[in-house]
Amino acid sequence: MRRITLSLLPKIELKKHLETITDWSFENNTIKKEFNFDTYMKSIAFINQLAERSEKNNHHPDMYVGWCKVNIAFTSHDLGGVTKACITMAKAADEIFLGENSS
Repeated sequence: MRRITLSLLPKIELKKHLETITDWSFENNTIKKEFNFDTYMKSIAFINQLAERSEKNNHHPDMYVGWCKVNIAFTSHDLGGVTKACITMAKAADEIFLGENSS
């Protein structure tokens, strides 16, 4: 099996990626976003789906759960910054959120 090597995104490339994902910000070598929900249980359903997707992709966010809100932060803990995998998972989080809130 071929091993994929990840590297940190250069700042200019990171800036371009951030322009393609809504409401994500870069701070302290992470990309972050707060998701807001109508109910607490919708926020928990979101967390569970994101956890499953993160496990499949072997790229796990820091997740903080509050009342009807979830704060997500992606970074490469091994490399100390943002990689393409972080951007991919940020897009996945947005996709899950839109699916949870479309009904």
